[in-house]
Amino acid sequence: MTEKVNNAPTEDDTTSGSPGRTPGKGMFGLPTATALVIGSVIGTGVFALPTALAPYGPISLVAFVLVTVGALALAFTFGALSKRVRGSGGPYVYARDAFGDFAGFLNAWSYWITAWAGNAAIVVAWVGYVEVFWNTGHAKAWSIVIAMVGLWIPAVINLSGVRNMAVTQIVTTVLKFVPLLFMATVGLLFIKAHNFGAFNAGGTSAGSAISAAAAIALFSYLGIETASVAAGRVRDPQRNVGRATILGTVGCAVVYILGTVTVFGTVSNAALQKSAAPFTDSADAIFGGRWAGQAVAVAAIVSGLGALIGWTLIVAEMPMAAAKDRLFPAAFGRTRKGVPAFGIVSSTLLASVLTAVSYSQFEKVFTTLVLLSVVTAVIPYIFSAGAQLYWLLTRGRQTRWPHLLRDCGVSAVALAFSFWSLAGSGYQAVYYGLFCLLLGLPVYIWLKAARNEYGETPVIPAGEPSWTLAADVPPQPVAPVDPLVGHTT
Repeated sequence: MTEKVNNAPTEDDTTSGSPGRTPGKGMFGLPTATALVIGSVIGTGVFALPTALAPYGPISLVAFVLVTVGALALAFTFGALSKRVRGSGGPYVYARDAFGDFAGFLNAWSYWITAWAGNAAIVVAWVGYVEVFWNTGHAKAWSIVIAMVGLWIPAVINLSGVRNMAVTQIVTTVLKFVPLLFMATVGLLFIKAHNFGAFNAGGTSAGSAISAAAAIALFSYLGIETASVAAGRVRDPQRNVGRATILGTVGCAVVYILGTVTVFGTVSNAALQKSAAPFTDSADAIFGGRWAGQAVAVAAIVSGLGALIGWTLIVAEMPMAAAKDRLFPAAFGRTRKGVPAFGIVSSTLLASVLTAVSYSQFEKVFTTLVLLSVVTAVIPYIFSAGAQLYWLLTRGRQTRWPHLLRDCGVSAVALAFSFWSLAGSGYQAVYYGLFCLLLGLPVYIWLKAARNEYGETPVIPAGEPSWTLAADVPPQPVAPVDPLVGHTT
């Protein structure tokens, strides 16, 4: 057996946020961390979301509010976890810290699938807004070409270095947040009640409609954990990761809910269900003509690129953390210019293949990819909320009872919300998601067998000296055992 130590930073590393990383080099502060959260959460998904929710009618807005409450509970949970478990990796390191190697690996594997499958969903919605200007006939071959451009430009930006990624992320976040905020405020003045249509347009029970709509709406909040995933790159992570997560989630929630209300109230439900660019149609309905809709389309294109830039970093960041712990193939741990180049390229290739297949096989491309991403994202959310609740119930009892009850309540809400989202994803999405998750089992077996390891290996708490496994320790004298009676002689 080989020596197993964890990568948790020591007290000397708290300023850098990651062991062995020079303070300030390749690091970013609260503004960029918040921009990373907002930039990753607000992609083109929100610009396509009203169309995906339209079949359910305005009852989906109820689901959106409930999802927002759950997302905020998750944001507070990630903030609390980031203060206790340091280093990059987010849900991966939280699950491994609480439940061991295999749970950590499953989270890293599941989140990795979420990231590149989510990139495929984002780029599909992004293509819809590009086609406001070009390929207006939506020819599939050209749609695929546009999607490939949308996936590989962010990859090139990330491969050029963390600094370029950080600058681009801040610029694109500002450019996309302002138009959305405008639609979420001024747009409300142009709402007409008859556009909303039937409250429960799907004809199913209210509970079923809310659950199904909530699973789709949750996709809009995927990314609230990105600051914790990249915590090793954030200056003063114990302070800034939690703040960036909460600030980013609240900001997104405001523009999401009010912006969706604006679209529902300015475009008829029948037209909305067929729309490829709902915010563009809404802007056209508000101002007349096509100039306003085209301006929103430009904002959506910028927004999509910003989200893809952020997610292209995140898609490789968690596997890199797992690779350093020898729980992911070693290639994912290699860096070039401070970024995990292999993880970025391989994940972008997978997203490209999934996008091309989706255009040729799925009728509802965006919704199908969204639900797959939600299922694989909810699994790390469940483990993260579970890890926080587990710690509170076993190690957090020394805190004051009011605080303990509050924190347990928030973690319980986050856990229940994650299970509810999983249930609402539908049988087909859960089937494909579970299948993709279990494909990781042979990979885990290969990683462990290659090192001749069986079972769990010890994780060294932060700040404690490393030590070797039993196989590396000189044998100690042991009293002989009588095999007949089972006790020492």
